[in-house]
Amino acid sequence: MSQSIGVTWPDSPPLPGNAIIEAADHRARHWHSQHQGRLRPGSASHKHAMCTMFHETFNPYKPSVIDWPALDDETLARITALPIWDIAVQTEGKARLRMKAYADSLKDPELHEAIGLNAWEENRHKEVLSRMVGRYGIKLAPEPEYKAPRDAEWAYMVTGYSECIDSFFAFGLFEMARRSGFFPEELIETFEPVMQEECRHILLFANWVAWHRRTMPVWKRPIFELRVAAVWVFLGWERIGLARGMDADGEEVVQDNNFTVNGAKSVTDEEISVRELMGLCLQENDRRFAGYDSRLLRPTTMPNLVRFARRFMRKPKARAA
Repeated sequence: MSQSIGVTWPDSPPLPGNAIIEAADHRARHWHSQHQGRLRPGSASHKHAMCTMFHETFNPYKPSVIDWPALDDETLARITALPIWDIAVQTEGKARLRMKAYADSLKDPELHEAIGLNAWEENRHKEVLSRMVGRYGIKLAPEPEYKAPRDAEWAYMVTGYSECIDSFFAFGLFEMARRSGFFPEELIETFEPVMQEECRHILLFANWVAWHRRTMPVWKRPIFELRVAAVWVFLGWERIGLARGMDADGEEVVQDNNFTVNGAKSVTDEEISVRELMGLCLQENDRRFAGYDSRLLRPTTMPNLVRFARRFMRKPKARAA
């Protein structure tokens, strides 16, 4: 975690020092439930564990005190050329509103607090991005008016499953950018807490799906499964570009939603095959989840699809030194 990120705990004065920063970073990545035995999906212990995990791994960094590094002209040109900043800022804004709407609809206090905190963190991501584009003079398209969703659960599911897809690829691309040195180490380290928070977000979402599925009345489950299938169809349609002009609430958008699978050339000068990129995404996905209680469910759809697809991909030929 960047040493330039200040740390505060809620309702307390700032806590300086590298030891505090490192402790907060470690705490955000490692967690184990005190519950003995299996965490059966749908049980009270399962719900308590996933909500407690989310609260106890909270990283209290403050966007307002991030010391953004100075960039040379070449690096600045690389960053400003990335076609992601409009959609990144707007996606976080919509995610905050959708998650808050769903949190406010819940009567269960534990879930209300956990998903409400998730919404707050999405807004913090938006603030980080907004401060970064302001610092480096990146021009954004005017932000749309963020409207509360008509169907809070549907919007939450679209956001959650979308993050599961995007984060899986982002983990690999982020590691590729770190290895290549395409961006300065200080900038990589500054965004590291944000990347790990996305891991926590989809961990919470995956366990919410399992808990929700098991606790609803039996007669509602077929309807829920149809909604899950509809979400995946919508997201698949969106990712291949056929619905690029529509979002989860039926509003028009103009950004390219495919950067997560087309962005390798933007973060490295080296050639990398699709098979290699997918392998790196799998490796980073496993690494980021490794510190959390293994009894909590992980998102599995994208990792399983990629593992299956890699069986039919040719291994790249050895490159000349």
